[in-house]
Amino acid sequence: MIDWDRCEGNGACVPAAPQLFDIDDKDMLIVLQETPPEEQRAALERAVAACPRRAITIEG
Repeated sequence: MIDWDRCEGNGACVPAAPQLFDIDDKDMLIVLQETPPEEQRAALERAVAACPRRAITIEG
């Protein structure tokens, strides 16, 4: 889950999980997979850890 009030669109999550996140031309975060498969869990956890604003959380 993305806390859009906290997200600055700095893209720190993109290198950690490029299959899950991207940044558009306006420096806005794009979530590529709303419900990533379990095999993407490690990448998602890296993205959570990389976010300097702690805007990404894992539900469930």
